[in-house]
Amino acid sequence: MYVSKESMQEVEVFSTCPQSSGASPEMYRQQVIDVARWSEQCGCKGILVYSDNSLVDPWLISQIIIENTDRICPLVAVQPIYTHPYTVAKMLATLGFLSKRRVYLNMVAGGFKNDLTALNDTTPHDKRYARLVEYTTIIQRLLASPSLVNFEGEFYKVENLRMTPSLDPELLPGVFVSGSSEAGLEAARVLGATAVQYPKPAKECEADNRVDGLKCGVRVGIIARENDEVAWDVAEQRFPEDRKGQLTHQMAMKVSDSMWHKQLTDMADHTRGQRHPYWLRPFENYKTFCPYLVGNHERVAEEIRRYIAIGYRTFILDVPPSFEELRQIGIVFERAVKIPVA
Repeated sequence: MYVSKESMQEVEVFSTCPQSSGASPEMYRQQVIDVARWSEQCGCKGILVYSDNSLVDPWLISQIIIENTDRICPLVAVQPIYTHPYTVAKMLATLGFLSKRRVYLNMVAGGFKNDLTALNDTTPHDKRYARLVEYTTIIQRLLASPSLVNFEGEFYKVENLRMTPSLDPELLPGVFVSGSSEAGLEAARVLGATAVQYPKPAKECEADNRVDGLKCGVRVGIIARENDEVAWDVAEQRFPEDRKGQLTHQMAMKVSDSMWHKQLTDMADHTRGQRHPYWLRPFENYKTFCPYLVGNHERVAEEIRRYIAIGYRTFILDVPPSFEELRQIGIVFERAVKIPVA
């Protein structure tokens, strides 16, 4: 956690748990533990745990994280099509009861279109956010109230439902929602959630600010070193051009209805070939799903500072490849919160 001296606002940083695809069970489990411990040691508030049809269950991975760390909070991706909201509330209540650890929820309205099709979910984009609001509302009410919960909406209905064991009020989950579309922003507003965006360069965000009083965050990777040349060398080595990855990205775009996916793809056309801190090659090569900031510590810190000045208080990082990489990112945030706001 970092505190901006100018705004006196807390800036919270989350890392991301490695994905299980292609990993052996033994190596993957240890990789999860390592990344969680590095993240905690470097001051991260929490760690995002992905969820989709191809990955292991995020709740079981969160349990591994809790058992092998002292403070860090799992940020669990929750897709309504997978399970009833009562089950999610029960998971949170049980983890709170057993570990006294707060868990955050990353509420996912969409995901990979083929995943939804395989589960026979044909709900249109904006309707999925309406469903998400009902789903999350039931979870929040079950955990916040010792009384019986009654709810009737378009998608869900519960009657005289109570959560046992009850959850300590201090452990009530923070809620994140994708805020790249108008439907996502409205869902975050209704739920009192943090709207997470895949940002444009900070200068363009300043000109088109949609924070509008919401709690907001961004999903972004960072590669920073003491000088630009070293930072870009690391970036080029980690994310070389990959024609196969580019073709996979193009195929994914044809079936995706995610607003952020389209926005980043359009932005890539304007930034390709530039050595601006804002870099989209990893996204274009299907290596990750967020923009990167690359450069020397001061330059990247300035970009982060501009996001903070706009109103972004939560930063969700990409999967860290090493403890050293997280340490370098920590330098960026320490400098960012000390840079005066112009």
